[in-house]
Amino acid sequence: MISESAMVAGLIAGTGIVPIDSTNISLMFRHSLLLIFRNFKKFRTTFLINLIGLSSGLACAMLICLWVMDEWRMDKNFPHDARILHVLGNHHQTAGIKTSLHTPGVLAEALKQDFPEVEYAVATRPPGTMPKFTIGTGTESFKARHLFASQDYFRIFPFPLADGNPEKALSGKESILLSESMARKMFHTTEGLIGKPVTWQQKRQFTISGIFRDLPPNVSEPYDYILSYDIFLKEFNVHWDNHNAMTFVMLKPGADVGAFNKKIADYINTKIDFTSVKLSTQRHSENYLYGNFTNGVQDGGRIEYVRLFSLVAIFILLIASINFMNLSTARASRRMKEVGVKKAIGAGKGSLIFQYLGESVLISFISFIVALAAVYLLLPFFNTVTAKQLTLFADMRLIGFFAVLTLATGLLAGSYPALYLSGFRPVAILKGNFTSSLRELWVRKGLVVFQFSISIVLILAVIVVFMQLRYVQNKNMGYDRENVVYFFKEGPMKEESRLFMQRLRELPGVVNASNATGNVTTHWGTTTGVEWPGKDKDANIEFGCQSIDVGFIETMGLQMAQGRSYSADFPSDSSGLIINEAAVAVMGLSDPVGKEVTFWGDKCKIIGVVKNFHFKSVHKAMSPWLYYFRPDQASAVVARLRPENTKETVARIESLIREMNPGSVPELKFMDEDFQAVYQTESRVGVLSRYFAGIAILISCLGLFGLAAFSAERRMKEISIRKVLGGSGAHIIYLLSADFTKLVLVAICVALPIGYWIASNWLDTFAYRIELQWWYFVVAGMFALAIAWLTVGSQAVKAARTNPVRHLKD
Repeated sequence: MISESAMVAGLIAGTGIVPIDSTNISLMFRHSLLLIFRNFKKFRTTFLINLIGLSSGLACAMLICLWVMDEWRMDKNFPHDARILHVLGNHHQTAGIKTSLHTPGVLAEALKQDFPEVEYAVATRPPGTMPKFTIGTGTESFKARHLFASQDYFRIFPFPLADGNPEKALSGKESILLSESMARKMFHTTEGLIGKPVTWQQKRQFTISGIFRDLPPNVSEPYDYILSYDIFLKEFNVHWDNHNAMTFVMLKPGADVGAFNKKIADYINTKIDFTSVKLSTQRHSENYLYGNFTNGVQDGGRIEYVRLFSLVAIFILLIASINFMNLSTARASRRMKEVGVKKAIGAGKGSLIFQYLGESVLISFISFIVALAAVYLLLPFFNTVTAKQLTLFADMRLIGFFAVLTLATGLLAGSYPALYLSGFRPVAILKGNFTSSLRELWVRKGLVVFQFSISIVLILAVIVVFMQLRYVQNKNMGYDRENVVYFFKEGPMKEESRLFMQRLRELPGVVNASNATGNVTTHWGTTTGVEWPGKDKDANIEFGCQSIDVGFIETMGLQMAQGRSYSADFPSDSSGLIINEAAVAVMGLSDPVGKEVTFWGDKCKIIGVVKNFHFKSVHKAMSPWLYYFRPDQASAVVARLRPENTKETVARIESLIREMNPGSVPELKFMDEDFQAVYQTESRVGVLSRYFAGIAILISCLGLFGLAAFSAERRMKEISIRKVLGGSGAHIIYLLSADFTKLVLVAICVALPIGYWIASNWLDTFAYRIELQWWYFVVAGMFALAIAWLTVGSQAVKAARTNPVRHLKD
């Protein structure tokens, strides 16, 4: 005879019901975990789909959040961030207001003297505006990024010094400060270097006055050494009409930024006549994300991509969560008899809620652990794509946030089976009188439509970004950038420029070479100092301008529309100008060659017109441009190489540079690489969008696969009866696929208008862009439909091939 205790033990072992008292809580918890793992094993397909989908979504969201947080932190590591302002120059021109980060190099000192609310003012010339210069120890030389900065730099930007006095480090005109990394590179130590000499450009000697800590990764323009701004004042042309520096001010506590902007707006007018520049300020830490201005008004910038990828992270996480919830609720309806039996023999609602929520939360946290591992493994690759130095555990608040988010996802996904099913009467369930509600079915279908709509929008985005980038790569920019190298002159090579150019042109593999101020894509200037007959006296038009030498037009592959390029056969070319077609249109000249114009106060003649070329990004419209003949002012050399044996030719050029300029470090750059760098943001967006779109599709298809398998399982008796009555396999496949096909078609109808709006807005940021073609939308929709058919079809074919006897005998 079976004892009462044995019967209770049997009930406990069979149903998972443990009497609730203080001595059995631990046993109940362990037994619930056992049941949870048994259910994972029983429904292993659902478990794996949930695990892969949710961990993929969490991993994507984590990677994007790491990137977004790094963008947000850029230039925000200063204690007085709210008081540090970047002074901007608003150039009022005929075409509108152009906002520039550059201001006159003498502005900072004047602002400090004339405005009492300014606590400190600093002028800088950052590394992004000039080429790298050579510094050395006398025995070794290095190319490194520099910064010219005035005396109060460390008062505004208090980067810590490992050695030296920050208040006096920039007070000497012959002082130089090295970063710790630069110091180790040059001297193999960071200690005892104060007072040691350092050579600059092989001709000047500076004394080390400080060693600063390596800059944090969230500094937008890093540099390796700092020179006194007085060197820049002496070496370069600095005056009120030359905007070649950046000006930063730190206001005194309590100073009103708006009132300060009004006071300085016309300040340059008090220093120079006939200027069209008005000043304003922007918080320094905002410039990185909010760096675009339209007609003098802040108008987006990198913040647009931060917002875009934040939305992508949210949507991918939503897709993964929707999958999790859909499959959890769908699979829960298959466990109703289990719920009925448990409730019939005395299981309380609390124990059922605990079990179902426990299953959901446990899956979520297993997914969270898998996602952390995936992010850790993928982060080096992600850093390569984004050009970042992100680390997973740098900010534990992010990990904590995702842990809480994971818990919330698990609770939300498990709330339906836990609260909804546990509330049913067991008799109704055991009699089979329960069916899924219509509302539940429509919610599930709506969630499928939502997640596929997001996936289709991402697919369309990938297509549009790819086509626009291909358009940019293949567009005729008006010059030939292939096999063209450039480098900057310094030291004896600059002083013996004619001899160097003569020997350079004679090198095997060099087709042509010339001097220039920078190249086509970088390091050129602008001016409004151009006058011509018939010019409107109120017109203020900005021209791009560049000093060049004989052979530059030919070296760059520019095409002449009229006239000729500079030639050694014409000594008068020193007063000649070459302009582009956009300049001809702006000036309104019908026959420009031979016309006399005034450039920077000098009378000049137009000797030629080049066809328009894109010297800026295709984000900007074509601008008027002029070349002037000043070889002595040219800071760079451009050379066209033969396509064969370019490595050998580059080696010959580097050898010539070292011979002409002992101690120098040759640094040749290919112009096509510079061209790629102009569009690196768009390229990174394109690469990331492909990966994230692929993951979104994968997660959506996993959910669809799970739902299709669940639908086929529920309808197996119906399918078996149809097969017995003569139903064909093709009809059964159609029967199971039709409902999901309708959902994807609805998703296509929802997604394409949204995708069109997003793509149009993004393309509007380009002055030269592709037109949206109808087939982009067809491909996006058909791709999503094909993936859905493949996913659902695999389950439909499996169901159609099943032996009907196996299910009819149950």
